[in-house]
Amino acid sequence: MSATKTRTSSFSRNFASANSSQIPGLKHGPNGTTFISSGIPDLDKILGGGFSLGSLVMVMEDAEAPHHMLLLRNFMSQGLVHNQPLLYASPSKDPRQFLGTLPSPAVPKDDKSSHRDPDQEKGLRIAWQYKKYFGENQHSFDSQGGKHEFCNEFDLRKPLERQFLSGKHIDCVSIQDSPNLVTLNDRCATFLSQFPRSDGSISSVGRIAIQSFCAPQCEFSNMEWDMLSFVRSLKGMVRSSNAVAVVTFPPNLLSPSSCKRWQHMADTLLSVKAIPDEDKELEKLLTGYQDMVGLLNVQKVARLNTQVPVILEATTLSIKLKKRRFMVLECLNQAPIDGSSGSSYGTTGSCSVSSKSGTLDF
Repeated sequence: MSATKTRTSSFSRNFASANSSQIPGLKHGPNGTTFISSGIPDLDKILGGGFSLGSLVMVMEDAEAPHHMLLLRNFMSQGLVHNQPLLYASPSKDPRQFLGTLPSPAVPKDDKSSHRDPDQEKGLRIAWQYKKYFGENQHSFDSQGGKHEFCNEFDLRKPLERQFLSGKHIDCVSIQDSPNLVTLNDRCATFLSQFPRSDGSISSVGRIAIQSFCAPQCEFSNMEWDMLSFVRSLKGMVRSSNAVAVVTFPPNLLSPSSCKRWQHMADTLLSVKAIPDEDKELEKLLTGYQDMVGLLNVQKVARLNTQVPVILEATTLSIKLKKRRFMVLECLNQAPIDGSSGSSYGTTGSCSVSSKSGTLDF
């Protein structure tokens, strides 16, 4: 008898999705990509799901305002809420004090209301049943039956509860007095060794947040090649682990060539910019100028395991604080030229139809 030949295929199932489905704070996207949240719901939608596991995110700071801290705080708080280990590096002497400024998740509206209308409850139940067909895995459940939001809405005026800050999974590093980057590189390597990607399964996820890399108070701030080597090393270590690293840096302190190299190393590249308080021309140009606190520019979006180009609806977005508490991102809208609430295009300077002759006037 001839032995039966087993048919093999070059395609294999992604068992990591099944193994990590019970881990809070993870979302699975196309091409086997796994996302963790940035801590900002609008930014997750813009990026197609959040930050890809194994990616390096770099944020270009603005010297006029610390808007990059809004992104960093939400990113760190989201990880601590999901009990994800965190490595935080800062040029300050005591980085752990910064943990006291992290925002707390807002209380969902469902918890505030004690009862709902029966018809509304039925509609929400039907909507929840159909939601699975759209691939929006916004919630995950732990073993105790509790619900975790993939991305929370954080209240910037309410500090994070101490129960999230007292764990042993937070590692803080000061890079102010470091003569070189050997210590920081070793701390990152030790931290990322907890989240190997070799076996294909995801048991835990880590986050690295490095604030104001190459700041003037760091002794290595003038060692541009050493800093570039560290960024390259960090990207390689993160790529082979189940973690995401977010690094903010002031581009004005780098030479133009080094700044271009740093931008090229990033998988996801963002930049923030402050808005002048009294810019009359910009106020006339944009709708809702008074509510803006800054601008966010998406210069590059990470795409792993695919060569499909990224096409965004908008690359520059306004940063607003809803109720002075919650950070939101909105597309820029041109204000009506004539001051009306109608079309933003004026009647002059464009082609129109004459009511008398019926011909086009240019």
